[in-house]
Amino acid sequence: MIYDAVSIFHAYIKSDVLIILGFSGVIAFPFKSFFNKKIVFNIGGIEWKKVRGNKTFAVIEVVVKKFFEKVCVYFSDIIVVDNQVLFDYVKNKYNRDSVLVEYGGDHAVAEPITDEYIRKYPFMSNPYDVTVARAQEDMNIHLIIDAYKDMPMRNLVVVSNWNSSEYGKDIISKTRGKYSNIYLQDAVYDLPELNAIRSNARLYYHTHSLCGTAPSLTEAMYLGLAVICYDVDTNRATTEGKSIYFSDITALKKILFELSEDRIKEICKDMKAIAVKRYTWCRIVDLYKTCVE
Repeated sequence: MIYDAVSIFHAYIKSDVLIILGFSGVIAFPFKSFFNKKIVFNIGGIEWKKVRGNKTFAVIEVVVKKFFEKVCVYFSDIIVVDNQVLFDYVKNKYNRDSVLVEYGGDHAVAEPITDEYIRKYPFMSNPYDVTVARAQEDMNIHLIIDAYKDMPMRNLVVVSNWNSSEYGKDIISKTRGKYSNIYLQDAVYDLPELNAIRSNARLYYHTHSLCGTAPSLTEAMYLGLAVICYDVDTNRATTEGKSIYFSDITALKKILFELSEDRIKEICKDMKAIAVKRYTWCRIVDLYKTCVE
């Protein structure tokens, strides 16, 4: 927070318009009037719902985050949100209009499976379903893994930063090497390699429950994948209600047993069409340019 606040003060001196992502620089917001600068604040999500630390201090964390959010909204000239659900939240809670600006996904390009990829990622030699998410409980990775434990006929690849949290380490200890159809892949940061893993999957799971419009989802949609989403309003808004949604293991198993090839093709077509219409960087840049003019 100190680093971000110092960076904002530096920007006050150097720049006329500041686009600030998230409220970690909240300390500097009240001083913007002294510098006569314009703040475009991207709220980044309802952060006070994302309590991932010590449960003993959860109440304090929620109160503090709500206060930070209120301060940043109050001192901002323009508020940017990345999802219609957040737009409604800002309107209802603060009686302020915001600008809806999502994320581009058109930098994600499909990659073919090569012998080199198969050597590095042996699971690519057989059909598989995939999800990419951080190892956090609100990403609901455990739901998909538990569902696939009872479906040995389907292969699942989960790409995550497993060792970054106790949640991830717990999944590793209970799952890795114990189920032949479940592959727990360490995080992949090389974009062509990640695109190869994603673009050749039969199904893509988007499991986030506390995000707005997640960049990983817009990328999967632009890749034209058959996306199945965890059932929250933000994911429904991003996919315009045209994905398939689950909220528990039973619902997910039912989806997989009933899912036809025609339905998969329909979802692929719908996701790509929505992404081409809404989630391109040219459109996103134009929206930000409008904000700062």
